[in-house]
Amino acid sequence: MTDSWPHELLHWYCAHARDLPWRNPPGRQLPDDPDWPYRVWLSEVMLQQTTVEAATPYFHAFTSRWPTVSALAAADDADVMQAWAGLGYYARARNLLACARAVVERHGGRFPASETELRDLPGIGDYTAAAVAAFGFGRNAVVIDGNVERVVSRMFAIATPLPAARVAIRAALTPLVPQGQAGDFAQAMMDLARRVCTARTPRCLACPLIDSCAAHKAGTPGAFPVKAAKKARPTRQGTAWWIEAGGAVLTVLRPAKGLLGGMRALPSCDWRGESAPPLAGDWQTLGVVRHGFTHFDLELHVQALILPAKPAMTGEWLALGAVESAGMPTLFAKAARLGLAADDFRENKAA
Repeated sequence: MTDSWPHELLHWYCAHARDLPWRNPPGRQLPDDPDWPYRVWLSEVMLQQTTVEAATPYFHAFTSRWPTVSALAAADDADVMQAWAGLGYYARARNLLACARAVVERHGGRFPASETELRDLPGIGDYTAAAVAAFGFGRNAVVIDGNVERVVSRMFAIATPLPAARVAIRAALTPLVPQGQAGDFAQAMMDLARRVCTARTPRCLACPLIDSCAAHKAGTPGAFPVKAAKKARPTRQGTAWWIEAGGAVLTVLRPAKGLLGGMRALPSCDWRGESAPPLAGDWQTLGVVRHGFTHFDLELHVQALILPAKPAMTGEWLALGAVESAGMPTLFAKAARLGLAADDFRENKAA
């Protein structure tokens, strides 16, 4: 393998780079904007659990509403949580606020440029620190995400299974990062991975690096990266309660710590089995919604109760017409849709 492939990749990237609102075009100086690193950091946090296509409207909404890290730091927690709904785990939204406030308190509202200082901020790990340093400040950082791992493991036919292979991937890549072009180089690999060096059925004949790729020469590009056998995820059972009265439904705020922390939701049990409903009544089962978390899958049974008057219960009564725009996390948005669609249940109660 020759060491010329990084420059061949950069040449390909100049012609094929995606136009993204948080990305500087290839070969250009970074914007003369003190808030540019904020935009880079915000995009990286959003992209940790979702696709570019899904993250883009959220990015525009956040940067329109909170155009600087100082504006985000001053935002109300509930407003940020609601704006985050649908982007993944809400621990990331809580870390988003904690990081923004730390930048204001420790660094005067400006992100630091060094990876070491960036890693000291809440919610920023090795990858995000390298990405902000390279994409936001033009530093010579080695940026490695899952896309980069795939390209490098194929280029060098690294047979060690992930995650152990990350040591070899970094060792192989580090001396090849073009100085002064680390950001373009990393984003070039990401675009190559998305368009050509795909996880399944890689398009090797369209790849600018085909002559340097060890996996292609061996005829086994699809075998890399090697992944350790997955452990089966357990399935938990739980119940959510749709309590309706006077054209409104009872909602609660989940505890600040834990899954979906601080988010508006329907009352529910602890997702570890059957649990008694919060009040006695003629409960009806509306259906089951399913949702996957990192370490387990959840089957949430939705039960409904319609009452003639609102009982005294902890929570907030939300008009039925406002439920869909309330910013509930995906799991509870699915459950709420069952409640909103239960017209037959309402008609029977009215009769």
